Amino acid sequence: MTQTIINPTPKDYKSEVKPTWCPGCGDFGVLNAAFRGLAELKLPTDQTVVVSGIGCSSRFPHFMKTFGFHSVHGRALPVAQGLKMARPDLNVITVGGDGDFFSIGAGHLIHAALRNIDITVVVMDNEIYGLTKGQTSPTSPQGHVTKSTPYGLLASQFNPIATALSLNVSFVARGYSAKPKELAALIQQGVQHKGFSFIHALSPCPTFYHTFDAWDAAVTSIEDTHDTHDKAKAIALALETERQYTGIFFKEERTTMDQAAHQLVQQSKPFEIGQYMQRYA
Repeated sequence: MTQTIINPTPKDYKSEVKPTWCPGCGDFGVLNAAFRGLAELKLPTDQTVVVSGIGCSSRFPHFMKTFGFHSVHGRALPVAQGLKMARPDLNVITVGGDGDFFSIGAGHLIHAALRNIDITVVVMDNEIYGLTKGQTSPTSPQGHVTKSTPYGLLASQFNPIATALSLNVSFVARGYSAKPKELAALIQQGVQHKGFSFIHALSPCPTFYHTFDAWDAAVTSIEDTHDTHDKAKAIALALETERQYTGIFFKEERTTMDQAAHQLVQQSKPFEIGQYMQRYA
């Protein structure tokens, strides 16, 4: 039986496990935003699953009073997609960091986007590998000096929003951990959206790459007049280098793969193996 909470508060989604992040970590803000967003939606804790991979941010499921699945490095999306396909009645939220989603898990991101399965993805991006103590990640800026790039990063910087838009993701947004109220609203809308929802959350790592000051100056809300169905405009905002735009870049409703698959099962006739094999006789 579903455990319905009549008037839930953010505290109703907190587990007994205390977060183990470094003091000042941006992930605290993202976690609080998730508590707020789920409380606003009044999601039953036993009908909600948080799936993660490996990394600082992937400790998320331990801190939430929902079902959780702490998977292996870069594999959160395959687990989340399989879960949603098998149990379309569940609310599936996938969380992780820039390394988990844009490095080892980048291939899964592409196919998850194309399938448009109804899951919500929150990527906590600090532009560094925090768990392994300060190496560059795909979103580190070109020229960045770290333990793994003592002469500066030679590769170009990965653009999460532009990539999501190019993959035809049906809901693309960005929030900032220092603005948990606004981020909570994005998470809420992402969960409500029927389709693959991609939320890029700027989440600084004060221990290995302190970007709070830079992002405080660069973060700019997308204007209310922005047409969220205008992909060309969304891409232009994503490619802006002087500002970090936050809000909803793009969204559209279209059939999800989980919906289409279950409709196909309901409408299909019994499979005749004999007739099928006759094709190759």
